Amino acid sequence: MYSSDKIISIRTSDIYTHAYEKTAPLITVCIATYNRANLLLTRSLRSVINQTYTNLQIIVIGDGCTDNTEDIVRSFDDPRIHFENLPQHGMYPTDPYQRWQVAGTIPLNRALELATGDFVTHLDDDDEFVPHRIERLVEYAISTKADFIFHPFYWECSPSQWTINDARSLEHSNVTTSSVFYHHWFKYVPWDLNAYLIGEPGDWNRFKKVKELGAKTVRCPDVLTLKFNFSR
Repeated sequence: MYSSDKIISIRTSDIYTHAYEKTAPLITVCIATYNRANLLLTRSLRSVINQTYTNLQIIVIGDGCTDNTEDIVRSFDDPRIHFENLPQHGMYPTDPYQRWQVAGTIPLNRALELATGDFVTHLDDDDEFVPHRIERLVEYAISTKADFIFHPFYWECSPSQWTINDARSLEHSNVTTSSVFYHHWFKYVPWDLNAYLIGEPGDWNRFKKVKELGAKTVRCPDVLTLKFNFSR
């Protein structure tokens, strides 16, 4: 499905470079969610709707939600949103830490299947984008011709207390699902449900594979995402 040789060859193709030549490329935002309707309403999905950049495809995939997630998503009445609730919750490890490492893998991969944007980004259902995040990253992608962009993010280190993860390099603990932005070709690198078996969170396991493919990875210095750990 993916290889370093393939990306080396495809990077120079017209179909690949065209994404960087558009004035307003389509950006796909993928959100996997499970019974967090209120956070979608007040935080995550609302922060996407309120972006200064408007040419968006917003894909919200429920991981077998049993609450009123669908009603909340549809209440936004935004034609850019596609919502789909999977028929059952994913079968994740029973160990709490291992489950945390790979929870959401199934809806995330479904979102990638549906993504049609020139570039793709993600948002955890309890996190938040700053209002100009996507506008800034579109500008940065076009100016740098980067395949994969990562950036610093605000990190809730204790309840209502924040610090900045400066994300100086693309390494484990320096990135989170909600702090990357990449060329749509990389949607063909899926999340791995078994990443926990090698002790890796699913997001880092996937981003590591992108890095190993030889992608042009670039750090944007702006702090563009709020990573919540305690506030609900």
